[in-house]
Amino acid sequence: MAFRTDLAVEAVENLQQATGQQVRQDKRTIEGFAVTEVDILSSQAAREIGKPCGRYLTLELDALIRREEDAFPRACRALSELLRGLLPESAQSGPILVAGLGNRMITPDAIGPQAADHVIATRHLVEQVPDVFAAWRPVSALAPGVLGQTGLETGEVVCGVLDRIQPAAVIAIDALAAGRLSRLLRTVQLADTGITPGAGVGNARAALNRKTLGVPVIAVGVPTVVDGATLAHEIAGQLGGTSCEALEDLSRPVMITTRDIDREVADVARVIGYSVNMALHPHLSVEDIDLYLS
Repeated sequence: MAFRTDLAVEAVENLQQATGQQVRQDKRTIEGFAVTEVDILSSQAAREIGKPCGRYLTLELDALIRREEDAFPRACRALSELLRGLLPESAQSGPILVAGLGNRMITPDAIGPQAADHVIATRHLVEQVPDVFAAWRPVSALAPGVLGQTGLETGEVVCGVLDRIQPAAVIAIDALAAGRLSRLLRTVQLADTGITPGAGVGNARAALNRKTLGVPVIAVGVPTVVDGATLAHEIAGQLGGTSCEALEDLSRPVMITTRDIDREVADVARVIGYSVNMALHPHLSVEDIDLYLS
């Protein structure tokens, strides 16, 4: 059975054979949070790993989960720095579209819409009150829903908006699937390769990337579920291949999440929303954003 994960760092860890110079990895710390960067450099490595060529940054949020002092503002500053660094030179100024992907009614899939709720939409303010907001970047925030709710593919909605506002880049936020329970709601993956909505739960829709949208797409994803079959495979492997009825039950189509999923999704979605604001408007602090969103 294939190891199923949306996280590049896990996919690389799980490779049986080293990819040599085709994958570059780097680890560092920002604001006290561990960051792992994976650069997939060749099409061969992309095929082996199952991810497109590009940069993948994984931020570990353990300090936030432990409620350490000042963990929230530190997490926001760290994530905003990573996000700003992923935006290409052509998108360092100009309009930005933030798309919060997913189904608001299903908690593990609500990361995108909830994060979009915390993004300060400024496009109308820049246009209507230029004297006050001349220094602000035009930002639009959209939660397009899912096909079952709207009858429209996410890509169709986003493309329709793109034609109107012509952004310099799109920031797409979505829930992911991890391969290990320890990653759930404790990591944020950023990538400059775009995203495929629904891929984490085996319901992949049209990809959102530079090729399909015509502009750079920065993906921000948080693992909220683990595929049951992947978890069963991992447990069986650690037990030396022992099979049992309980593990066979996990091999059926089932997604596993955390007990405190409601609170954890709300917490991480707030971090992402605030980080997007700080990345696009570097003059803002957490306290400023609190005031603008209140």
